[in-house]
Amino acid sequence: MEDKAHFPPVNPVSAGLSGKCPQCGQGNLFDGFLSVKKSCMSCGLDYGFADSGDGPAVFVIMLVGFVIVGLVLFVELSFQPPIWLHLLLWLPLTVVLAGLVLRPLKGLMIALQFRHKAAEGRLDDDQNS
Repeated sequence: MEDKAHFPPVNPVSAGLSGKCPQCGQGNLFDGFLSVKKSCMSCGLDYGFADSGDGPAVFVIMLVGFVIVGLVLFVELSFQPPIWLHLLLWLPLTVVLAGLVLRPLKGLMIALQFRHKAAEGRLDDDQNS
């Protein structure tokens, strides 16, 4: 059990979305755009547990896809522009929205992993012996 007396509970949503340490809420979680640091510079928390996998990408696809498809359908049914205009509008918007949403969602998933003590699945060998 680690001593958490020095670290009051941190809201995982605000810490994750802002890219801060899920334990202290002070240090930065990211080193660059999406790469996670090795540890927190403020409290020393080892970020070795942080493995968000493909979760953030799936949520980005769902959220951004919902917004873009809704806008595409609205514009197509209302104005019926040529296909080149659709490409000119929606490809850059999709890339920008995905880029803006991916980092906060990755931070949120890592903060929730920490909060709920989520870890990689292991087999319990003690019961088999």
